[in-house]
Amino acid sequence: MFLGITAKISQWNDDETECRMSFHENPLIDFVELPEKLQNLSYCNIMCGVIRGALEQISMRVEVAIEKDPLKGDQAFELSMKLIEYAAEEYPFKDD
Repeated sequence: MFLGITAKISQWNDDETECRMSFHENPLIDFVELPEKLQNLSYCNIMCGVIRGALEQISMRVEVAIEKDPLKGDQAFELSMKLIEYAAEEYPFKDD
C-alpha cells in the first residue's frame, strides 16, 4: 500500500460488499497529538478520500469511514468500507 504501510482486510459481510481495513502503523500520526478541544477532529480523514478516489478510478463507488483512531485512544487505525455500486464506464468520446 502507499506510505509504506501494510493493511489487513477483515470482517467481510455475507455479500462481500462491506469490510474493515486495519493497520497498526500510520505515518500520518507519528508526531501528532490532538488537544482536548479538538478531540472530535478526524485528523486522518484524508485516508478515506484517498481510498475512495483510488477505487473510483477502477469504477467502484464506496463509502469509507474511520472506525478506530489511535489519536482517540484506540490501539490500531481501522477504516470501514462499503461498496455502493460498480459504476458503468463512461468514455469521453464517441466510437465511430
